[in-house]
Amino acid sequence: MFRKVGVARALVLIVAFAAALGAWRAYGPSGPSLPLHVLARVALSGDTGRLDYESLDPERGLLFIAHLGDNAVIAFDTRRERVVATIPGTDSVRGVLVVPSLHRVYAAAAGSGEVVAIDEDTDAILARVPAGDVDGLAYDPKTREIFVSDESGSADVVIDTRTNRAVARIALGGNAGNTQYDARSQHIFVAVETRDELAEIDPRTRTIVRRFALPGCLRGHGVQLDGAHGYAYVTCELDSAIVRLVLRTGAVDARATVGLWPDVLALDSDLGRLYVASESGVITVFDTTQDRFDKIGQGYFGPNAHIIGVDPRTHRIFVPLRDVDGRPTMRVALPGANDG
Repeated sequence: MFRKVGVARALVLIVAFAAALGAWRAYGPSGPSLPLHVLARVALSGDTGRLDYESLDPERGLLFIAHLGDNAVIAFDTRRERVVATIPGTDSVRGVLVVPSLHRVYAAAAGSGEVVAIDEDTDAILARVPAGDVDGLAYDPKTREIFVSDESGSADVVIDTRTNRAVARIALGGNAGNTQYDARSQHIFVAVETRDELAEIDPRTRTIVRRFALPGCLRGHGVQLDGAHGYAYVTCELDSAIVRLVLRTGAVDARATVGLWPDVLALDSDLGRLYVASESGVITVFDTTQDRFDKIGQGYFGPNAHIIGVDPRTHRIFVPLRDVDGRPTMRVALPGANDG
């Protein structure tokens, strides 16, 4: 989230964020209450430094969480609801991606400017690949390559998982937001924050094949693809909104407000539920069944609840919080009534 925007602008944004957050807490979010039932609250390892992305291996039930403030990746067993490993050596880790077919986890260690390859079975570090101001990651199973956002480097860096070497840089023409793989098109999509665009990359030619304008979306960062229905959802940092892009036509056909400073999205395809987490701690839930885009709930879930993931088998959602009574904590929830 809070990326490199310059000192003066950063101060303005921080003041605006604090004022807006106060308004949210005073007057509350818009729309129906948050339809989530908290099942468990589990202490995580490490200190109360910032947490970032998470990635689930659904076969093994292992959720990997980037603990940026602790320079570590947390492995959380979603079935037994406990931390099973804390993997150090990932300086200021932002993005994290597990690739079950390779039994590997890839961590974007922004502090050292590299992608760290980790053995999922042993938690051992296998390789370190220099890649710049790294953030979000995606994996193409056809080319067996990792695509990682080099945010301030305005590029997506391509890493060959067979050699653990960077093999290409794809210039984006603006700061790189989140990078995602779409199984249906077998293409890579990346938000280009400073151009208010979504770029589509053909991983075989390593070229941008389309650019989609995102009207009504200032500084698009988070990306969630719904390839089955041909949509891309992009969160807009500066206007606390989300837009839906129709990939076939390239048109933005819907827009809605979400929590202040939206970040990570998660889609439960079977239930047709789209979750949008935000730095303000507000989570927004949308019904996406049968081409709907209806806000069905919004509310404050927890401090700094800007990360969210969903297990497609159990429909449980996982929201790690950096500081709950002095400890980082995982909140596990199911769709239902909100009980905090």
